[in-house]
Amino acid sequence: MQDIKQNLADAVREARTKLGLSQEQLAEILGFDSRTILNIENGRGNPKFENLCALIRYLNLTENKIFYPDRKEPRPNHERLLALLDDCTEQEAEELIPAIRYLLTLMRHQNNPTFQKNQ
Repeated sequence: MQDIKQNLADAVREARTKLGLSQEQLAEILGFDSRTILNIENGRGNPKFENLCALIRYLNLTENKIFYPDRKEPRPNHERLLALLDDCTEQEAEELIPAIRYLLTLMRHQNNPTFQKNQ
């Protein structure tokens, strides 16, 4: 449990500083007592569920930042591609797989200088 508290602490601190906010400013925006942010960032205490949800939403923290910090954060275009695939039927996805493999092969060969020299 301590690891999750530390992951949350690190994620909150990083997101808050990226926004250029002090702990007090963030607490004021969210309507928290200023010690709440201090305690979270120090890995102490158990924030109320409502406070935790508001904090995560405001700072736009992903579950990976808190529960799986060693995982790479998704890239925006990757997320857009996954969203398109999520919208496909199972049949559409099955038909897209060979096309995507083919396109990736073409793209990778075009971007490979060694391959281009041999042509």
